[in-house]
Amino acid sequence: MDAYTRPSGAADAGTDGRWCHWHGGPSGTAQFVRHQERQSGPPLALYACDPCREQRDLAPAIGRVAV
Repeated sequence: MDAYTRPSGAADAGTDGRWCHWHGGPSGTAQFVRHQERQSGPPLALYACDPCREQRDLAPAIGRVAV
């Protein structure tokens, strides 16, 4: 499975349905970070939880809208 692919059933995996693409699991603190370009189709919105954003120095994309 691609590291940036949301597994089936992920929408109901957490209490609010958010998924952290960095650790590959449900998260109540995931925020939109950036888009991942794909060869076909629209870009994929990537989300990261608080611990993953801190460990990887990722900043939430404030003012940008996830597709």
